[in-house]
Amino acid sequence: MTILPTLKSLTIAAAILASTSAFALAKDVTISVWAGGTGPNDTYRLDAIEIAAQQLQREAALKGEDLKITVEKKPYSAWEDFKQALTLAAEAKTAPNIVVSGHEDIAPWSQSGLIVPIEDYVDLDSWPLNGIYENLLKIASYNGTVYGIPQDAESRPMFFWKPYMKAIGYSDADLDALPQNVQDGKYTMKNLLEDAKKMQDRGLVQPGYGFYPRTSNGPDYWQFYTSFGGTMEEGGKLVFDKAAMTRTYQFFADAVKSGVTKKNHIGMPGDQWWKEVATGKAGIWDGGTWHYARLVNQEGLTDFFGNVIFTLIPAGEGGKANTLTHPLVYLLTAGHDKEETDIAAQLITIASEPRINALHAVKSAHLGISEAESEVDFYSADRWTREATERLLPHANAMPNNSDFGTYWNIMWKNLEASWTGAKTVDAAIGDAESELKSTLGDKIVIR
Repeated sequence: MTILPTLKSLTIAAAILASTSAFALAKDVTISVWAGGTGPNDTYRLDAIEIAAQQLQREAALKGEDLKITVEKKPYSAWEDFKQALTLAAEAKTAPNIVVSGHEDIAPWSQSGLIVPIEDYVDLDSWPLNGIYENLLKIASYNGTVYGIPQDAESRPMFFWKPYMKAIGYSDADLDALPQNVQDGKYTMKNLLEDAKKMQDRGLVQPGYGFYPRTSNGPDYWQFYTSFGGTMEEGGKLVFDKAAMTRTYQFFADAVKSGVTKKNHIGMPGDQWWKEVATGKAGIWDGGTWHYARLVNQEGLTDFFGNVIFTLIPAGEGGKANTLTHPLVYLLTAGHDKEETDIAAQLITIASEPRINALHAVKSAHLGISEAESEVDFYSADRWTREATERLLPHANAMPNNSDFGTYWNIMWKNLEASWTGAKTVDAAIGDAESELKSTLGDKIVIR
């Protein structure tokens, strides 16, 4: 993790002590927290801050201090609504004290002045923050400065419907070995398309349902690029690997050509997709660790482990098996009274304690943020969090915190969709992507 110089640690510790001594004067403090991508399984993104407030109030009372913290919580299930509301609130200078958002927002929001470095308000060398996984803290940083505290971790696996895998010839032993075979590169993207086709040829699933990927743009598609040997960033510069991106585009074009994925798959209603993967209408699909919670809790897939096996995203030509982690992070917004921001930072610190964060991990089927969390009985006793942590997290990569990555992402997706639907050939899509990247990003991206 980021190690602060001793002097800075002492300065922050003194500031924290000073802020706690001011509680007797604070009396009533309102801390607002907004969370994006938050549905019925993700309520602890907000509730953890409320739990932390109750703890801080009790501690203040035992010190003879009069502190009342009101936590105003606002969940947003749709990311677009969340980003729009936050932008408008920031312009009106009414932004919440704390936001929970994807780590990729750190670069542009820090540059625009929307957020402040959290390392200026917390002691990263003290428990519980000193136990957070180093790679997660790195993901929550920008230009060497820690701006956020990871609120959760996750990975994005490939899912296989076990009864159909058995029907096309896999034994129980074969399926038990599948995760390791994917990790070792013995089961590849080529095998995945072959198995999807076998499922359709045997009438187990309808045409276009053999491989049923995400139906909209999202971080998931970058792990396919990694599977085919792509690199997103190197030495602080974005990287467009034409050969790897060509193989990525070609994979989806081939899936459509062979009939295992529908040409018009992108844009289909999300509720329809969820219902179909939960009921065995699809053979193989990719998703996130949090899918377990929705499949079991909302979609009625009670015997998940009897019906589904999950692995890393298999390797393609030139690449390796991998998964992508997209941790959400607690961020402090600018423009608030210093005392409020100090208290908000302390609430985030308390909310990051292993037992509290484990509530979110288990309820939402996300993964823990620290080694200590995996040792909490409540967490380790949950089969999904235990197996997903062990099988996926060691192999996870992340999108770069680069203020220009959003431009790259939009261009990448636009041309992937065009080659997927047949609006462009793969070669034409790659050529157009290269031209647009050169004209918009110039020397901010390496094209090779």
